[in-house]
Amino acid sequence: MALNELWLARHGESIGNVAATRAEVEGLDVIPLDPRDADVPLSDTGRDQAAALGEWLAAHLDEIDGFWVSPYVRARETLTLALGERGQDAAVVVDERLRDRELGILDLLTRRGVAKLHPEEMARRQHLGKFYHRPPGGESWADVALRLRSFLRDVANGPAERALLVAHDAVVMLVLYILLPMGEEELLAFAADHTVLNASVTRLVRSEAGWELAVFSDVQHLRREGADVTAHPGDPDVEPS
Repeated sequence: MALNELWLARHGESIGNVAATRAEVEGLDVIPLDPRDADVPLSDTGRDQAAALGEWLAAHLDEIDGFWVSPYVRARETLTLALGERGQDAAVVVDERLRDRELGILDLLTRRGVAKLHPEEMARRQHLGKFYHRPPGGESWADVALRLRSFLRDVANGPAERALLVAHDAVVMLVLYILLPMGEEELLAFAADHTVLNASVTRLVRSEAGWELAVFSDVQHLRREGADVTAHPGDPDVEPS
């Protein structure tokens, strides 16, 4: 068997998403958030979104024979709530290669905070570009793509024909970059015009010509279930693109 269909779901809204958006709006330098990134849970809205994702999953469960999830709490909580009692029979694999992009010294800083506390990183980003800029102690988009190539190679050679990944917006974007495939400029242009919404579903299918994007960031299941649609960017950059 070979992987020929891939569903990509972003986690529901987290308390970190809410705190980051509020900090940007209020002009703060630092996002007021106590848990480390890996431990940030869903917000109440995020739990509602995960439940709505569960209604989508109930209609597609027979189409999916493999589940993978980021180790971060917000992603695991999303999949657990979406699966519900069905999760007792689902073989879920937690894989650290699906974790969110690590921001290093820029973690918990707003754009204003980066400009004020680390202006040298603002200059480095402007020189290197968003794709290759690696904050000290963190990762560039290219670094995340490298670990995702390893992950996708393993999944492609595994037993699943149709897989669901629950992870983060940067992961969704970079899976598209790898599989479609895209170049650096194509990815950045696509990311500038497209947002991976919380608890959205993106679908890739493989044909003889290669992988194709069938659905991007679909949230009809949220609207049907009355859950809020939220667009918090989960992979902030040191300046707007």
